[in-house]
Amino acid sequence: MQLVRGLHNLRPEHRGCVATIGNFDGVHRGHQAILARLRDRARELGLPTCVVIFEPQPREYFAPETAPARLARLRDKVQLLAAEGIDLVLCLAFNQRLSQLSADEFVKTIVVDGLGVRHLEVGDDFRFGCDRAGDFDFLVEAGKKYGFTVEAANTVVQDGLRVSSTKVRTALANADFALAAHLLGRPYTITGRVLHGQKLARQLGTPTANIQLKRRRIPLSGVYLTSAEIDGKRWPGVANIGVRPTVAGDGRPHLEIHLLDFAGDLYGRRLTVEFHQKLREEQRFASLEALKSAIDADIAAARAHWHAQPLTKSLK
Repeated sequence: MQLVRGLHNLRPEHRGCVATIGNFDGVHRGHQAILARLRDRARELGLPTCVVIFEPQPREYFAPETAPARLARLRDKVQLLAAEGIDLVLCLAFNQRLSQLSADEFVKTIVVDGLGVRHLEVGDDFRFGCDRAGDFDFLVEAGKKYGFTVEAANTVVQDGLRVSSTKVRTALANADFALAAHLLGRPYTITGRVLHGQKLARQLGTPTANIQLKRRRIPLSGVYLTSAEIDGKRWPGVANIGVRPTVAGDGRPHLEIHLLDFAGDLYGRRLTVEFHQKLREEQRFASLEALKSAIDADIAAARAHWHAQPLTKSLK
């Protein structure tokens, strides 16, 4: 799969494709259904598939403080799209210029002149262009004008529940990881590089891997039972994700995971953390001694859980 950043990096060989456009945050089952239809149509027409995404996502650009929590950072999203068999991902910088394109300019600039799209698959609620003036009916008329066909993907329903990124965020906020996995089609994970932190946890006797979070907002906060795969082996653990209110910090969310009985150097490595169950909310403690007692209790609870329900069983 190819990742192209910006229209200016498109080459003649990228023109002529079957495309879809959207945020694709989380690449959940609803997205997967759209991508399956995209692949089917591409096979029929003998053309490559293309997914057009935006960075930042439009709501993050217009209202960063109130935009929804990001389910997947760009790197993870691209990997998930590659796993779905997509040939090309075009990532466009969502900026003032792009936000001010009219619906017709959007179609002409990106769909027609940029990619030479022959067929377009969009979600049934897709809106685009300045003031979100463009919709499915607009695309159909634009297709007649510029020579491409358009098909709307129906909403995917799982057990009576409409699959959407919002539903996944709600499930995560409620610590319903079974429902989140059902909507995503896979367990919910966060991937990041292990960085050097303040090493406070090590001073408190519980060394943690401090994982970089490159997200404007995250969908989780609190202390969780977690696991991580290292060199082909699953390690159970307990993790805190939040702003660490007891310790003076930068105010940004951090993910720190303590792997039970693990001894090794993880600095610089990319770690994928899976979340299984919530233990408690993140809280501010009056002292480091109180914080240490809470951490010790969290680790004891994690040990008890993983002893009663070994990791290999919990993943069945």
